Amino acid sequence: MLLINKNIKQIHKFILYITVMFFIFILWIIYKVDTGQDSLFFDLIRDVPYGDKMGHFILFGLLVLGVNIATKFKQVKIGAINIFVGTVLVFMFVLVEELSQYFLPMRTLDIMDLCADIAGIILFSAISYSLSKRVLLG
Repeated sequence: MLLINKNIKQIHKFILYITVMFFIFILWIIYKVDTGQDSLFFDLIRDVPYGDKMGHFILFGLLVLGVNIATKFKQVKIGAINIFVGTVLVFMFVLVEELSQYFLPMRTLDIMDLCADIAGIILFSAISYSLSKRVLLG
């Protein structure tokens, strides 16, 4: 039993590190776009139909999943429902980041980007919920 607990702690620590690195990667992307710099990633995304929207969906969805795991699926009650703390944190970050584009000359506020972000957050929060039931009950 001690070995299993040690392995779970190591896996959790690994996911925490990966999530932090992934968040830094997202911040790097935001910095590049905000300052008008180009990147190989941007070229790849431009070549894929709806690549930008898929990028928003996947990046922020995976970030939600990572943060939810990193916070050990901790929840907060908002109104009548429980929501993962990670979901709330990522949603607030996304909302600020997307709305701040209105004030940046190199960016364009795009409601469809926000919709793609929210769709990713919702889907990966549902995956987090399913995973939390398996981890906490298994």
